[in-house]
Amino acid sequence: MPKAKSKKLGSDKKSTFAFKDTSEVIVPKSLLSQVIGQDDSVKLVRKAAAQKRNVLLVGIPGTGKSLLAQAMSEILPVQQLQDILIYPNHEDPNSPKVRIVKAGDGKKILDEARLDVTKSEQSMRMFSFFLPIGWMILASVFWKLGWYPDVVFAALLLIGAVLLIGLAIGGQMRSKEGASTPKLLINNLGKKIAPFFEGTGSRAGALLGDVRHDPLQSGGLGTPPHLRVEPGMIHRASGGVLFIDEIATLPYKSQQELLSAMQERKFSITGQSENSSGAMTRTEAVPCDFVLVAAGSYDDLQKVHPALRSRIRGYGYEVYMNNDMKDTEENRHKIAQFVAQEVKKDKKIPHFDKEAVEAIIFEAKRRAQRKGKLTLKLRDLGGLVRAAGDVAREKGHKIVSAQDVYEAKVSSKTLEAQMVDKAIEMKRDYEVYLNKGRAVGRVNGLAVFGDGSAGSIIPIEAAVSPPSTRNVSKVIATGKLGEIAKEAVENVSVIFKKISEKKLVKDIHIQFLQTYEGVEGDSASVSIATAVISAIEDIPIRQDIAMTGSLSVRGEVLPVGGVSSKVSAAIMAGFLEVIVPKSNIQDIVLPKQDLKKIKIIPVSGLTEVLEIALEKGTKKKKLLAQLKKIVKIEKTPLIKKVIRKTRA
Repeated sequence: MPKAKSKKLGSDKKSTFAFKDTSEVIVPKSLLSQVIGQDDSVKLVRKAAAQKRNVLLVGIPGTGKSLLAQAMSEILPVQQLQDILIYPNHEDPNSPKVRIVKAGDGKKILDEARLDVTKSEQSMRMFSFFLPIGWMILASVFWKLGWYPDVVFAALLLIGAVLLIGLAIGGQMRSKEGASTPKLLINNLGKKIAPFFEGTGSRAGALLGDVRHDPLQSGGLGTPPHLRVEPGMIHRASGGVLFIDEIATLPYKSQQELLSAMQERKFSITGQSENSSGAMTRTEAVPCDFVLVAAGSYDDLQKVHPALRSRIRGYGYEVYMNNDMKDTEENRHKIAQFVAQEVKKDKKIPHFDKEAVEAIIFEAKRRAQRKGKLTLKLRDLGGLVRAAGDVAREKGHKIVSAQDVYEAKVSSKTLEAQMVDKAIEMKRDYEVYLNKGRAVGRVNGLAVFGDGSAGSIIPIEAAVSPPSTRNVSKVIATGKLGEIAKEAVENVSVIFKKISEKKLVKDIHIQFLQTYEGVEGDSASVSIATAVISAIEDIPIRQDIAMTGSLSVRGEVLPVGGVSSKVSAAIMAGFLEVIVPKSNIQDIVLPKQDLKKIKIIPVSGLTEVLEIALEKGTKKKKLLAQLKKIVKIEKTPLIKKVIRKTRA
């Protein structure tokens, strides 16, 4: 029986850190130097920034796409920024004029215009006040001199009052209708670095610009159209970077208009709502010479407008973000730098000592789910850093210790991990799965949920019955299986049909017990094959064993994902042994105290799985001998074929 190679599990390698705690770690001031593990992406971003190219960042969330975009604006060559003013168009008020001036001049022009208007308004107010007052004073003087009777004097006073009111109202109307003061649309006064704006999730008005609705459109009480114009982020980001995360969530119409803005480098502002009075207003073209940095996942690229993606690819770069990096001494120091960065950004948690950083590195290794790798899903890892800091602060510690990190791992479990823990507890209480004894056609499979951080137990049962259709064998699988899981069942059926000496004319029923959330993937292939072969040959399976692994049609056990989480679930469920693919053995990263609780057995073929899992006896020996012959016969033609190709 194969034995577990426990010496390869986990991470006994210690880092040679020269610091006592992360307060001694230097945090780079440059944002680009704060990007961890994306060396190729950083090189491309530097190149794109130097040449003002567009960039499409593709990768899973939390790998540093937003930080890269922000860093790009920091290193983008600062061109001559401009101020933009909107002036009224007296010939066509709904077509405001655009004026472009040097950065800083816009504020001066606006101040001068406001000063001129203020002087004009003050003169008009004084005239509007003193004219009727003078009228009434003269009328009083002439009446005193007896030049006209009382009735005429009363009429003159009334005329003076009407004149006062009329001039006051007229002054207000003139100030609205004849407003010549421009609006400072874009103000770049004092800016020394390229502007950076994030348009993620923005509506059309915020992204492309808008014209506000004016409820008072008559009687001279409305606001002039040019004063209701609002810039969009494409205009604010002119000369800098516009970052749009989850680009696929942007409506198709907005993507088309964004493409037009990128092509023309200018875009007119109009009202975005059909029901708004602003829809009647359309300005002259406003400059929007920005660099687009778009981000998203690979699966969402099909929702991106083909012309927009072509524009980015033709005038820029597409970058695929790394999910992990090699577990080297240099990269471990980068994780230490990341911890120091998170402490500095948060400003509410204490620094980490050397052992606490080691614990974070161990968690980064576990979450990578690959041998010799460290995860680059740093946003999630940053959550653990902050949780550990909160634990230390609650205890009154001045420095975060490794124990604080371990406690934070328990208190900051993902939602999926919490759900799985409760599900395992419930299944154990109701004996949905067994962790001791023997049973025919029943096996304990392992699975992961969510992003692979939570492992779970999936009991699988198999049974054979007389065929429902004469001389036709069927494989019936239930348990809300996905497409890949269904295909895995079909592939596995090839193996147990070959094992049967006689023609198998029976229906084979496979049930995934209580999988209400569904099953997807092929990692249960080994478990299915073991359960079905046990049912066909009537050989009991040990229930103190859990297993995972994909299976080829030739009986080879192939690697699967999330092995650490699966083994952790097996430990929690109380299993004594767990079978995993041999190629996954170094992917298992668990604390030493957990590894002592279970025996991990690596396997490379179905024969090894059955030898370990099935109960000893004559039937088992006969089955294994037959299976070895099948595997041997299948391998020979393949080897000969390879030799012939090599000679040719």
